[in-house]
Amino acid sequence: MTELRVLHEGAGLLVVAKPAGVLVIPGRGEGSGPSLREQLEAQLRKKVFVVHRLDRDTSGVLVFALDAERHRALSQAFEAGKVKKRYLALVEGRVEAPQLVDAALVAGRKGRMRVARPGEEGKPSRTRVRPVETFAKASLVEAEPLTGRTHQIRVHLLQMGHPLLVDHQYGREEPLTEKDLGGAGEAVVLARTPLHAARLEWPALPGVEARALEAPMPEDMAQTAALLRQTSS
Repeated sequence: MTELRVLHEGAGLLVVAKPAGVLVIPGRGEGSGPSLREQLEAQLRKKVFVVHRLDRDTSGVLVFALDAERHRALSQAFEAGKVKKRYLALVEGRVEAPQLVDAALVAGRKGRMRVARPGEEGKPSRTRVRPVETFAKASLVEAEPLTGRTHQIRVHLLQMGHPLLVDHQYGREEPLTEKDLGGAGEAVVLARTPLHAARLEWPALPGVEARALEAPMPEDMAQTAALLRQTSS
C-alpha cells in the first residue's frame, strides 16, 4: 500500500491512482496477489464499497465509497452516464484527426468483445477519440467513452485500425523493449495494455459534491511516449 497514491479522501469517498497489474476486486486463479479492495479494507479496517472497476492492466483514477449512501449515489451516476471519463492510450499508427466511433459490441470468445456484424443486435457503444500527440508510427490519444461497455475503448480503437501498442487480447502480446521503440537497450519498457484512466468528473449528487479528479500518466507509458518522441524528432 505504500505505493498507492491517494487522489482524494473525505466526505465518505476514497479516490486512488490505481497501478497497473492489480485487480480491483478478488479474482479466481489470477495469481496477482490481494485486490485493491482487500488491501484498502485491511489498511482502513472497515468495509470499502467498489463504485466502478478498471481492468487489471489499466491504471488511473479509481473511486471507492466508504458508506452505502455515497456508494449508491455514485453507482447510479455511473450507470446513468453522468460521470465523464477521459482515458489516455498509446496506439499503433498515426491518428491525425478526432473521430467518433459508433459501433455496437457483442460478446466474443474467451472473454473478448467484438463489433457486431450486420444483422446482429449488439449493445450500442460510442467512443470519442482525439489525437494528443503523433509520432512516426504511433500516437498518444485521448478516449472518452460515451457508453460503458466491457473493453469498449480497446475494441473501438482496434475498429479504427489503431490497436493499443500492447494488448494480449486484441493485438500484440509481446512486451515492447527500448529497442522496439527506437532506443538502443533491451530493457522492457511496456509490458501491459497502455490504457490510463486520466480523469473522472461527476456533478453534484445526493450526499456527494461535484468533483473532477486526475491521475498523472504512469512511468511506463511516459517512458514509452518519451522514446517515441525522441525517435520521431
